[in-house]
Amino acid sequence: MDAEIITIGDEILIGQVIDTNSAWIAQKLNDIGINLVQISSISDNTNNIIVALDHAIERADVVIITGGLGPTKDDITKETLCTYFETELQLNDEALKSVENYFESKGLKTTKLNRDQALLPACCKPLQNNFGTAQGMWFEKNGKVFVSIPGVPYEMKFIMEDSVIPMLSTKFQTNTILHKTIMTTGIGESYIAEKLSELESNLPENIKLAYLPKPGIVRLRLSGTGSDKKALETSLINYVQEIESVISKYVYGYDDEKLEKVIGRLLKDKNETVSTAESCTGGYIAHLITSIAGSSNYYKGSAVVYSNEIKEKVLEINGKTLKNHGAVSEETVIEMAESVRDQFQTTYSIACSGIAGPDGGSDEKPVGTVWTAIATYNSTITKKFLFENNRERNIERTAIACLNLLRKSIIDS
Repeated sequence: MDAEIITIGDEILIGQVIDTNSAWIAQKLNDIGINLVQISSISDNTNNIIVALDHAIERADVVIITGGLGPTKDDITKETLCTYFETELQLNDEALKSVENYFESKGLKTTKLNRDQALLPACCKPLQNNFGTAQGMWFEKNGKVFVSIPGVPYEMKFIMEDSVIPMLSTKFQTNTILHKTIMTTGIGESYIAEKLSELESNLPENIKLAYLPKPGIVRLRLSGTGSDKKALETSLINYVQEIESVISKYVYGYDDEKLEKVIGRLLKDKNETVSTAESCTGGYIAHLITSIAGSSNYYKGSAVVYSNEIKEKVLEINGKTLKNHGAVSEETVIEMAESVRDQFQTTYSIACSGIAGPDGGSDEKPVGTVWTAIATYNSTITKKFLFENNRERNIERTAIACLNLLRKSIIDS
């Protein structure tokens, strides 16, 4: 069972609004065994909408249309759907009552423009919208289902969950679609693919492996389809275990779990604490750690020491170290890590110093050079990284690298 989403609105095409609706709808369709095959974004133009619908029914059984249902002249979806389904707009009494109740509850008068929201294509089944005046609409034609819903996210979500998903589940018998995600760090996408090449070649036809990289992290998503949910889940779990046996040292979690959350759990389980001393990341590591609820139980604080002057004043880094080796050096991050751990009295500390870019590099230390350190009660470990010439990604990758070094230190302690 396949579906397509058509998003309508010039605001999406010019980049004024980001389409988050489609990702949410795709997840909900997956949950009931409907596979999304395409997302199309089109302008508020009658011909474009009709062409998009014609193309959609060639490849999909269900077409979800979002947007273009407002009361203003630029919202033409209802009129276009009338043309497509060869029908006309009619006043729907239930929709009118819903619109009037909506404005009455807010102490407002219902205008003619508002009442026109109750004009719906005669052949559609109205879908109640409790959070706005634009009703959803359900159409059927030649065995295909078409659903038109508002583009306002909270209105769209209500109609999808209250009406569309239950109705699709009742109408269609679908296979189960399941996903299992393995979270990895410390290894690139191509290197993982090489290690898993034989295993991937032997996957059955109903199970696919996808590689989803982002700075410092590669997600491995196993997706399976089948009529027997329990058997499919067992099969996916078995393949997750096979994959982990090949790349175990790079696996830190499952199902989109954040690295900072994994670290928080490890620290809480051992009743241990951590502090951070950041230069090139400017507090980003602290931000990630404190984004997790309950982080106050294990995170003491951070020293963001961007300049050499502050490194000396706040962390008491030896001036000779900075002069002889530079801020971006193994010697400096060792002193940073040990100093902040001592001052904050934590079990572990993280330190990093690097050249995020795009300026500041040299032949000896090009942009993307980063030194990191983890200090514990009995040792300090360091690692040098050579990233790229992109400031934002260098900051992200440094933070992930530091968190992963901490994770390994906690596990090995």
